[in-house]
Amino acid sequence: MAMSGGNDDGEPMMEMNTTPLIDVMLVLLIMFIITIPVATHAVNIDLPSPSATPPDTQIKKDKNKVTITPAGEVQWNGTTLNNSQLVSALQATMAIKPEPELQFQPDPQAPYDMSAKVLNIIKGSGVTAFGFVGNEQYSEFGKPANAGKSTN
Repeated sequence: MAMSGGNDDGEPMMEMNTTPLIDVMLVLLIMFIITIPVATHAVNIDLPSPSATPPDTQIKKDKNKVTITPAGEVQWNGTTLNNSQLVSALQATMAIKPEPELQFQPDPQAPYDMSAKVLNIIKGSGVTAFGFVGNEQYSEFGKPANAGKSTN
């Protein structure tokens, strides 16, 4: 870094020395970068405590289906459950060897919030044989041949 020594004519220098100012600004910038909190995104959901009473559902040995109705009701093989009964049913399926497949099929008009809560309950239960059912109805290949065409 080149620095001028000024003139030898005896006059004071009129330029301000900015080197210490830049050093202080760099130190402040580094301190601000370090103190910025880490950006995290979390979905906090209060999971229900498992009930001691077993649910009145049929637990099948090959596959079970969890659906969500447009009214926001959770159904296990056609039987309406609350969250604690769902947890109990999931724990009962985990005890079966080999683990039965769990199919999840929310209605297209089901509340998204309820679908997210049920998915978090399923994830927290540790189920490994899990799949979404009925997604083909939303793809181009699942539509009937005359879907979207007008008949004139």
